[in-house]
Amino acid sequence: MNKVVEINGLTKKYKDQIAVNNVSFMLEANKIYGLLGRNGAGKTTIMHMITAQAFPTSGELKVFGENPYENNRVLTQLCFIKESQKYPDNYRVIDVLDVSSTFFPNWDREFAFALIEDFRLPLKRRVKKLSRGMLSAVGIIVGLASRAPVTIFDEPYLGLDAVARGLFYDRLLDDYAENPRTIVLSTHLIDEVSKLLEHVIVINSGEVILNEDAEELRGQASTVVGAAAKAEAFAMGRTIIHRESMGGLASVTFMGRLDAEDRRQAEELGLEIAPVSLQQLVVHLTKSNHKNKEAVSL
Repeated sequence: MNKVVEINGLTKKYKDQIAVNNVSFMLEANKIYGLLGRNGAGKTTIMHMITAQAFPTSGELKVFGENPYENNRVLTQLCFIKESQKYPDNYRVIDVLDVSSTFFPNWDREFAFALIEDFRLPLKRRVKKLSRGMLSAVGIIVGLASRAPVTIFDEPYLGLDAVARGLFYDRLLDDYAENPRTIVLSTHLIDEVSKLLEHVIVINSGEVILNEDAEELRGQASTVVGAAAKAEAFAMGRTIIHRESMGGLASVTFMGRLDAEDRRQAEELGLEIAPVSLQQLVVHLTKSNHKNKEAVSL
């Protein structure tokens, strides 16, 4: 296992607020990760620490086996594309590409200009005059063309329509297949990116509540729908992460895989079984700390 990022007991405090609390996980080389969670969960703070834009209060953080802070050998191997990416007022799109080419050792100029064509960006326009979607496209192009061994996208496509987002996913997957590296996607559009992800890390209230291979997560939660008493009886003894009721009907979502006997029992009770998408799973797990702790105890 080739670990490119190792985090152990990482904590970040701002005065009396704990933004990240005793977080531990690792990122392997050549894998696509989803770093997921609600606003304010601590995701961006973690990304800032990985890329040496914030200092941890305590804990250990290594990138390529080294401390990233003021370490140019490490920092040139990282590319962090933020939602609020800022550029000098006088920069044009072409200036952003030129500067990026001097910073990233693996920069691919031909790929960058191909992406410019794909996203139909005006090279000579000042960045501050770009629309929100065009500005997001600039960040996406830098992130992809950097070919950085660790590339992090934090909500990279604000303002992009569905067609442009689909273009981003397609170009990312195509280039990842030819030029593997570690890619981290932090996004609220979880269902859109779920098929891209190979590993999922969910952060809630500054803590890791889920750290699983994406394939393992598929089918790990289910929802039964039907008569309330029967649905509750079927779910008894399982880790329930969400329930809804209307009149005499109920929908109960729980963790744990269902086998053939479970499905036969549900059919006999007149219950319908529905799969739970990754986005639904993250939403349910992050609704309350108490439920989260139950869920990850499986």
